[in-house]
Amino acid sequence: MQSALNIPSALSRLLAAAVDVLLPPRCLATGEIVDAPGMVSAAVWPQLQFIEAPFCKTCGMPFNFEIVPGNDILCAACMEREPVFDAARAAVVYNDISRKMILAFKYGDRLHAVKTFAPWMLRAGRGLIDRADCIIPVPLHNRRLRERRFNQSALLAREIASRSGRVFVPDMLLRTRHTVPQQGLNYKERGQNVKGAFALGKKHLTRIAGKNILLVDDVYTSGATLNECARVLKNADAASVGVLTVAKVTREEF
Repeated sequence: MQSALNIPSALSRLLAAAVDVLLPPRCLATGEIVDAPGMVSAAVWPQLQFIEAPFCKTCGMPFNFEIVPGNDILCAACMEREPVFDAARAAVVYNDISRKMILAFKYGDRLHAVKTFAPWMLRAGRGLIDRADCIIPVPLHNRRLRERRFNQSALLAREIASRSGRVFVPDMLLRTRHTVPQQGLNYKERGQNVKGAFALGKKHLTRIAGKNILLVDDVYTSGATLNECARVLKNADAASVGVLTVAKVTREEF
């Protein structure tokens, strides 16, 4: 009986080995064969800029100077325009190599990128994840979802929730208005572009009060979209809204 029970797992391992031979796991950035899904080649690591302290206590912008331990400070952008969300963290700086990887994920159907990014995000956002009651994605409009066939933010949010034991709620936020791409717009234009573009899913209207929400997206650029999502959640009496992304744009363009 015991050997019979082991047959399915043995077959699964055999099938997995066969798939690895026929379709070996490859680095998201270089396409080189790697040992396991989600791994990146050795040449990629020096090009990735992982965000480490010190950084802005609110938006997670990395500082290029040392600060006194325990002396949390804000970056200039957060002092000028206080974000609606409570805190944001990102795993890496948005540079040439992380941009290439994220674009391959979003537009190249490289869905195995989730296995690459999720461990980085878990490390960067541990404090936010630990206090989250649920994890939700920044939603896509139905029109954009049909074009792309998947929401990359939802895939990331689901993986992080699964690995951390948190509740994944894919439909808490809805994108009710199709907007033009944010690329090329300044901060004010980005804010106007997404204003009123999000709403709470009807079944969640009375379930959000007092909850700590973690909002997941791929890239933190200006923060306009994340702020608008947080505004909807805060207006429904969410206790706090944290933000976790793969990458953060650090150029001062907004």
